[in-house]
Amino acid sequence: MKRERLIENIEQLKKEMPPFVLEYYQSKLTVPYSLTTLYEYLKEYNRFFNWLIDAGISNADKISEISLNDLEHLAKKDLEAYINYLRERPRLNTYSKQNGVSQTTINRTLSALSSLYKYLTEEVENADGEPYFYRNVMKKVATKKKRETLAARAENIKSKLFLGDESQDFIDFINNDYEELLSPRALASFKKNMERDIAIIALILASGIRLSEVVNIDLRDLNLKTMIVEVTRKGGKRDSVNIASFARPYIEEYLTIRDKRYKAEKKDVAFFLTLYKGVANRMDASSIEKMVAKYSEAFKVRVTPHKLRHTLATRLYAETNSQVLVSHQLGHSSTQVTDLYTHIVDEEQKNALDKL
Repeated sequence: MKRERLIENIEQLKKEMPPFVLEYYQSKLTVPYSLTTLYEYLKEYNRFFNWLIDAGISNADKISEISLNDLEHLAKKDLEAYINYLRERPRLNTYSKQNGVSQTTINRTLSALSSLYKYLTEEVENADGEPYFYRNVMKKVATKKKRETLAARAENIKSKLFLGDESQDFIDFINNDYEELLSPRALASFKKNMERDIAIIALILASGIRLSEVVNIDLRDLNLKTMIVEVTRKGGKRDSVNIASFARPYIEEYLTIRDKRYKAEKKDVAFFLTLYKGVANRMDASSIEKMVAKYSEAFKVRVTPHKLRHTLATRLYAETNSQVLVSHQLGHSSTQVTDLYTHIVDEEQKNALDKL
């Protein structure tokens, strides 16, 4: 979704929200949460508040009249009823014969509500410097996570990683071969954005930074002499991330065309730009996701930017055998998350042995 459209949708949702949600929104902008995350959270609150009214749990006539008292005294059984509603309601897709949303979607719903309740019960301050209330019913609701061993997860994702020489092969494919698949009209669009697109993909493959971190990079954040990019990690922490040297020529090539190609002015500090109605704009997450999907599907298999992040992590672990180093590169506070990459590398080693 284009950034302008995203902001329009957020503003529309904000008009319907009660005051405490607007306070929450403003607070999370300073963390900062990405606009995409905040938009998804606002949609969850909209759905939840509508359900509170429809189920008669709140006496409010509209969402904006939902009170703090409604949330403070919400019973555990009420939340469980909402979860069952999500699990059993008819799908909006009329072609589907199944009902309900997936457990993954329910977990995202609970994550959004947990964030709001944490804010109201711990983070916000009233006139006396106290939270609005202390009872957090979300702490009583269990989240059912998908049961899957690391080995099984590694097996599922390894086919979507560009390991070994494939990372460079992917970039070379976009640079040299992709245009042969295009119509004249599509070719013109590709030529216009090729340097930028390759620079983005090379940067993720060379650093492992998150999609939101790529979007929010400003010109001052990336130093090609030291090959370090400054990013804002989850939780608002600033971090300096090393970039593998193979990405340098692609980033440099993009910088040679950035200002003229995208009509950048001094105020346009975003590193990666797009043209919208003839005006330079920061490239948004949705556009990058679609771009990565388009090129990767033509090359091997359709992947997300997050899979490119997995690719870097796996390749780095294969070179270093250090989970600590990988966790630092990815911006994780512990090595627990990086256990996955040991399983992927072990499988790669097994495959290599089988070819001897």
